[in-house]
Amino acid sequence: MMGPRWLVWALCLLLAGCSAAPFDTREQAQVWARGQGWQVLAQPADPLAPLALLRQRGGSARLTLYIEGDGAPWPSPWQPPANPTPRRALVLSLAEQDPAAAVAYLGRPCQYLPQAELRQCSPQYWTTRRFAPEVLQAMDQAVSRLKHQAGAERLSLVGYSGGGVLATLLAQRRTDVEQLVTLAAPLALNEWVQLLQLSPLQGSLDPLDGPPPAAQAWHFSGSADRLVPTAVAAHFVARQGGRLERLSGFDHACCWGQHWPALLAALEDEP
Repeated sequence: MMGPRWLVWALCLLLAGCSAAPFDTREQAQVWARGQGWQVLAQPADPLAPLALLRQRGGSARLTLYIEGDGAPWPSPWQPPANPTPRRALVLSLAEQDPAAAVAYLGRPCQYLPQAELRQCSPQYWTTRRFAPEVLQAMDQAVSRLKHQAGAERLSLVGYSGGGVLATLLAQRRTDVEQLVTLAAPLALNEWVQLLQLSPLQGSLDPLDGPPPAAQAWHFSGSADRLVPTAVAAHFVARQGGRLERLSGFDHACCWGQHWPALLAALEDEP
């Protein structure tokens, strides 16, 4: 990668996050989820099929679906992690705090896999091709399975950082997404790469190149976020529309979990 070392390191730490208990394997995550009242959906025998969890506390026509970030931090600026499973379950903790009747969580391809299955998953899918067409297809199919299982008609997608990129790509291709919420997401990938002088994400889709999402969209960005500066989301909103909210004092990891109930309440108060 090019650019100053701290910028390289910023990319390596992207989406490390902060919050709940870590899980080394899908089995550990599933055991925890079942203990907290989540249903674990059966997945196809495909390493790109993400972990899918569903929690229902009553019937609802809308399913709120949270999409995981890019996962484990890089051990060095030049070496990706051997396993992309998140070290801290920030996104799952956001989903846990959501009081909606129907809430789902989606991991990312290659996350939460045992070693035998992980060896079948190319590291490209948590590095340069993490937003590739085949990744988007696998996520889209998982969203449809969750929606069917929940008996929902409409979707609200919430994505953190790289998960926000995928949430936006999904909202651009689906007709059942009525609300899109992204947190600290590099929505204009090429702009982000150029701004931080990073190596291009070859083979990945850039939301800026797609059609404007039809969903009502809010894009939250931390004013102190040096990993995904507000200028990146602002560039996307200027081209694609939606509402940009700059949050004072927030950076890439802080303080999404602590203030998520208040942010949710603010979203519900919007017309």
